[in-house]
Amino acid sequence: MTTPLAALTNHQVRLAARPVGLPQAGDWQFTESPVQEPQDGGVLVKTLALSLDPAMRGWMNEGKSYIPPVGIGEVMRAGGIGVVVASKNAAFAVGDHVTGGPGVQEYWAVPADQVKRSGLAKIDLRLGSVTQWLNVLGMPGMTGYFGLMDVGQPQPGETVVVSGAAGAVGQTVGQMAKIKGCRVVGIAGGAAKCRWVVEELGFDACIDYKGGSVRDGLKEHCPKGVDIYFDNVGGEILDTVLTRINRKARIVICGAISQYNNTTAVQGPKNYLSLLVNRARMEGIVVFDYADRYHLAIAEMAGYLKDGRMKSKEDVVEGGVAAFPETLTKLFTGENFGKLVLKISD
Repeated sequence: MTTPLAALTNHQVRLAARPVGLPQAGDWQFTESPVQEPQDGGVLVKTLALSLDPAMRGWMNEGKSYIPPVGIGEVMRAGGIGVVVASKNAAFAVGDHVTGGPGVQEYWAVPADQVKRSGLAKIDLRLGSVTQWLNVLGMPGMTGYFGLMDVGQPQPGETVVVSGAAGAVGQTVGQMAKIKGCRVVGIAGGAAKCRWVVEELGFDACIDYKGGSVRDGLKEHCPKGVDIYFDNVGGEILDTVLTRINRKARIVICGAISQYNNTTAVQGPKNYLSLLVNRARMEGIVVFDYADRYHLAIAEMAGYLKDGRMKSKEDVVEGGVAAFPETLTKLFTGENFGKLVLKISD
């Protein structure tokens, strides 16, 4: 017997204060509200799992960016996968699995005027599991795909270096670069992660920044220099890679996780003149710019998942919305191994 909607309670996590450094317990507020039937044209989604991403730290900061900051008192922004539990919109039926931006809450009410803008879209679980739809087939995968293919423009035989190689975006970038015929060198934290990206994902080599020198690792594993650097971390590692780039190299700026919790100003690249000397370019990637082409990347990479050329590793944490604050910090301590996913419900 199905529980009537009116008897359900929606538990939420809201941003209570703008964090200084790593988010703390006091930066969050736990709230609850009744679940209501959707109005005409609206959809009600039960959240199954949320994607936890480094970009979330930037969304908490006041200031101009590629997307407005989360407002104080608002439900924390998060991408996720859910199932439609009530619908008054002909495009969505009860039982449809969907992707979108539910935020950190158990139920997501999407009013009629927000359905298109919210990114709400049906997904096909025959192409991949719920967690794969948050990884290779989701926002991280789209970021890695378009960052590499459109900005990086890989050519067979080139050397691609990717930092955060064992993370959600990094694993897609490295595997795609291998499929396109490149030599791929990862940078990751810890011997286990490095071993995994080489033995399981097929990278040619991986440099453990926690256990050795990135500079020495680049000399050893990139003897012909670096043609594409996909940067997820910024800071010293970006500076070091800039000393090894080739003429006409492409540096893809995806993120700077080493800088997100700084309490001082973000440190920019000291070795940027290498771009001048090598006639190289550095360009940012914001995945939302490619939304009208997601379906093409999903179709291609779903094929690679099916034929075994790509793998998708997720680090799934249980505990529902209550576990969100503690789970989020795993991103910034390097505890997660693979795409960090918070399971909200079955």
